[in-house]
Amino acid sequence: MIDTRILEITAELDTAENIVIVPHKGPDGDAMGSSLGLYHFLKDKGHTVHVISPNDYPHFLKWLPGNEEVIIYESEKEKADKLISEADVVFTLDFNHLSRCGLMQDSLMTSEAVFVMIDHHQEPSDYADYTYSDAKMSSTCEMVYRFIDKLRAGKKITPQIATCLYTGIMTDTGSFRFASTSSDTHRVIADLIDKGAKNDQIHNNIFDTNSQNKLQLLGTALKNLRVNKDLRTAYISLSQEELDQHNFKKGDTEGFVNYGLSLEGIIFAVIFIEKENEDMVKISFRSKGDFDVNKFARAHFDGGGHINAAGGRSDLSLNDTIVKFNRILPEYKEELTK
Repeated sequence: MIDTRILEITAELDTAENIVIVPHKGPDGDAMGSSLGLYHFLKDKGHTVHVISPNDYPHFLKWLPGNEEVIIYESEKEKADKLISEADVVFTLDFNHLSRCGLMQDSLMTSEAVFVMIDHHQEPSDYADYTYSDAKMSSTCEMVYRFIDKLRAGKKITPQIATCLYTGIMTDTGSFRFASTSSDTHRVIADLIDKGAKNDQIHNNIFDTNSQNKLQLLGTALKNLRVNKDLRTAYISLSQEELDQHNFKKGDTEGFVNYGLSLEGIIFAVIFIEKENEDMVKISFRSKGDFDVNKFARAHFDGGGHINAAGGRSDLSLNDTIVKFNRILPEYKEELTK
């Protein structure tokens, strides 16, 4: 439920001329869908609005309405810093710690704008003046829909807004198959379709535009799949060399971790991706049932997220990261085998 305090933002919006919307670093469908959906809503209300992404995002999201207006902080830092310094209101979407903004963090921390957080991850920090946080929600896009509805502006959801919000809900729920997908989520989706979201086109744009390199990279990932049947765990690893061999582009490994989770009897799946340019190993965790990958990621890999989906990182080498993971795993035998 939306805290009544978040609705007090209406007074701030009435006087705000300049608004900045910020997704997290490495934005996914929910981050960009919620940011662009809110962008269109606020722009239609007459505000001057800018979406500033900490870094670039996958090609399969570049078709979203408003994509051409997104400012990438890493490549337009001076312009972005100026817009942040001039902002009356800053919305931060799909994250709840400013550290998730990468290089943007310092600029945001010195901003005198009113901050509004809308997010569905666990354990939010307290940097925002107005916070709408609900870890039980399917997605931040669903929360933006409810935020707009609580402002009594549901009738102002255009096909552009509906398309952006549908995209984020669809991607963050695994095409509506994750446990976070409630009956209310389906009602929201139905309304978004009624308001102009073309569900078949959106699905095709996200999932059915694979390159040959991406499919061959998937083949390599599946070849690297390892299974621990006793601990009901599967993991995939991809080295920088393997990424380079297949001309890796941002977003190419999206969804790969779910192949491990699709195996019969497996409830915990992980993918380890070597990122030499960032001097780290990026990790994605997925689970079924009650196994809490959010706690696992926070405890061991400087990460977090949701009960069944989380991310993390390691400063060790790819091989040493996997060794560390396999050393830790038996500590969770009771939870994984009950």
